[in-house]
Amino acid sequence: MGGKPLKIVYCTPALYMAGGVERVLTLKANYFAEHFDDDITIILTDGKDKPLFYPLSDKVKVINLDINFEELWRCSFTKKIFVYLKKQRQYKKRLTKELMRIRPDITISLLRREINFINDIKDGSKKVGELHVNRANYRKIEGSESNWLKRLFAKYWSCSLVSHLRKLDKLVVLTETDREAWKELDNVVVIPNPSPFMPSSVSALTEKRIIAVARYSHEKGIDLLLEAWVEAEKQCVDWRLDVYGEGDTTPYEHLIDKLGITRSRCQLNGRTNEIEQEYLKSSIAVCSSRFEGFGMALVEAMACGLPVVAFDCPWGPRSVIHDGEDGVLVENGCPSALSQALVMLMSDTKKLKTMAIAARQHVKRFSIEQVVEFWQQKIFGC
Repeated sequence: MGGKPLKIVYCTPALYMAGGVERVLTLKANYFAEHFDDDITIILTDGKDKPLFYPLSDKVKVINLDINFEELWRCSFTKKIFVYLKKQRQYKKRLTKELMRIRPDITISLLRREINFINDIKDGSKKVGELHVNRANYRKIEGSESNWLKRLFAKYWSCSLVSHLRKLDKLVVLTETDREAWKELDNVVVIPNPSPFMPSSVSALTEKRIIAVARYSHEKGIDLLLEAWVEAEKQCVDWRLDVYGEGDTTPYEHLIDKLGITRSRCQLNGRTNEIEQEYLKSSIAVCSSRFEGFGMALVEAMACGLPVVAFDCPWGPRSVIHDGEDGVLVENGCPSALSQALVMLMSDTKKLKTMAIAARQHVKRFSIEQVVEFWQQKIFGC
């Protein structure tokens, strides 16, 4: 790309979790440091003394400010306000000190608590926000779970957020649909997430196995997937479903029993460090999310030569899948539609293989090389 190496600082809460944000950040930081000799520093607030989940290049520096915002998880809502304000003051003071010391060219906020003051730090760096979830679900406070104080706080926070985002040099979102959602802003650019891998080999598509990779949480819709699988397994008796992810599987294990799903053909697994191998041992990937910021699991699966069946949810799958070419999009939240699409692919080997070839070809636009070029052109100005 040319140009001198840059000093880049990322601000994010922690790197000990096996999340998509952590994975993408680690991937990009490593690439910038190794391929462009950029001076990369990642500043954390939580997870001190916890090992990093994803491997980080020795060239990337990590600073943990040890604010421990995770303490807020154990506080009542009222107490949380006072604890938060105290920790926020600490965070601003310590982050300001580090940025004034480092004097980066670019400071990238993953749009957590530093967004409230990052623009006020006069360290001379370009301030960039990087959002990994769609607007409708960014720091969402569910109305059904909120009292009037929480709703008032949410409204204030939402108005304040827009003013902070407007002051950024750039706000990076993952899809064109999300860019359009920020109508108040004129500094929004679209840069997708990169695929964590582009394996040299692809699935042989010989295993009659469907794979889903997602956290065991409401937004990932594992309950909807199991409802879809009830009908699908009856029609394709030699296929099985394997789910991999973090979280508590207990409620979903109960649902399996309630729905009468054959346990020998439906397994809820924990997270794995060998997810690429699991994709390669599968023939179809499925995404049952109620909403997605982007859909990294879709990109991973397609890189391994798998067609993907997914709910057409806000807003990730449609930006990744070409419906009918490399995968299938179905009505959001409709288990029967998901089931029918899975059965169609399980029953049609020719269509399965044709979509698999297209998936592998189309996903190249999410290669780390391509995504880094977008960052160079749209953000770094190289």
